[in-house]
Amino acid sequence: MHPTQSRHLWNRKAESMARRRQPAHENHERWLVSYADFITLLFAFFVVMFASSQRDKTKSAQMSEAVKEAFEKGHLSSSMAAILGGAADDKGRGNAQMRGPGGAVRATPSEPGKIVELTPSLRRLSEDLAAEIREGKIEVSLQQRGLVVSLKQAAFFPSGTDAIEPGTFTALEKVATVIRKLPNPVRMEGHTDAVPINTARFHSNWELSAARSIAMMELFSTRFSVRRDQMAISGYADTVPVADNDTEEGRKQNRRVDILILNEHGVMGEPQHSAPPVPKSGGSAGEDRGKKP
Repeated sequence: MHPTQSRHLWNRKAESMARRRQPAHENHERWLVSYADFITLLFAFFVVMFASSQRDKTKSAQMSEAVKEAFEKGHLSSSMAAILGGAADDKGRGNAQMRGPGGAVRATPSEPGKIVELTPSLRRLSEDLAAEIREGKIEVSLQQRGLVVSLKQAAFFPSGTDAIEPGTFTALEKVATVIRKLPNPVRMEGHTDAVPINTARFHSNWELSAARSIAMMELFSTRFSVRRDQMAISGYADTVPVADNDTEEGRKQNRRVDILILNEHGVMGEPQHSAPPVPKSGGSAGEDRGKKP
C-alpha cells in the first residue's frame, strides 16, 4: 500500500474513534413537555369537578362554555375542549351526557318528581307580581331553602283571623300557576308578631299561624288545583321574625304567610316518607299484640 493511502486510512480511523468517544448531546428539558400536559389535564379535571358541583345550572353551563372557548382559542387540543361539554366539530364526543355545546344530545327539562332550578320561576313571579311587590303586599326572594313568596298579613288576612281576603285571589292565582308547573314541594309557613292573642277561636299565636297556613293550602288546593301531596303546612307563631317586634313597623313585617317552594337544599332537610308497616300474616298488627305464639 502506498504510504499516502495508508496515512489517509489511519486518519479516517482516528476520526471515527474520536466521534465514538464524544458523548451524545442530551436534552435535559424533555420532561417539561410531559409536565405541561399533566398540568393542563389537571386544570381541566378540577374545572369539570367545580362546574359539576354548582347548583345553578345556568352558571355551570356558562362556565363550561367559557373554559371550552378559552381552550379552543388558545390552540390547545380539541380533545381537551371535548371534556367540557363537547367539541364544536365532533358531535359524537363530549361529556358523559353530551349536553354541552356541540354535544349530540341537548339538555331536556327535568322529569316529573325531580327538583328543578327555581331562578326562572323567580323571574316569572317578579314580573307577574310587580304591582303587588311595589305596593308592599308581597315579597319574592330566592333564599337558601328555595323560592319564598312572602304574603303580608295586612293585605291577605283581616287582623286576628284566618280568612283570606277575596280581593287577593288574582295575585294568589299567579303564584299557583307557577307552582302547578313545578315538581318541587311547597310549604305554607304561617308567622305572627310577638303580641299574644287569645280569642274565642284562637288561644295562641301558634294556633293563628297554623290556621292561616291551612287556609292558604286549602285555597290553593280547592280553587287553584295545586296537588295536596305537593304541599305541607307549618305554624311558627313569633319564633321566626324578620324584623324587630318592638316597633309597629317590625311587627307588621312579621305578620305573614310564606309560600316556600323548596330547592334541593331545602328538600334535604325534609322528613322522608316511608311505607306503612306490613301486618304480620294471620291478623292485623293490633290483633297480634298480646297474643302468644
